[in-house]
Amino acid sequence: MLVVNILLVLFFLFASSIKLLGWQKFIFETQLTFFKKYGLTRTHMFLVGLVELFASLLLMASIFLNDDVLQVFGALGIIFTSSGAIYSHLRFDTVKDVIPAIVTLSLSVMLLAFNSHVLALFA
Repeated sequence: MLVVNILLVLFFLFASSIKLLGWQKFIFETQLTFFKKYGLTRTHMFLVGLVELFASLLLMASIFLNDDVLQVFGALGIIFTSSGAIYSHLRFDTVKDVIPAIVTLSLSVMLLAFNSHVLALFA
């Protein structure tokens, strides 16, 4: 599961940095166009970027601290944003646009399932 965790950290550090800082113009403009198509603003995009950043930092911390609880909360943050992306892409876009969100959702659910013992603590 370490590889899955690292992949999610890298992907969402990259994705959130674009949403927050807009440093990669082509991807930033593409994502902003999607958000506008969904009736959302740059502020919404920024907030999604914050959730993605926080989730990826939790996942990163879980690696260094070997903390399953942090991994669960990081995975839940990714599940939250990926679910919203899936809904939006399926409602407004083509199926090919939803594939990255399905992949990140699936990987996050794998992390969650791997840490089911932590979820049992909250039941």
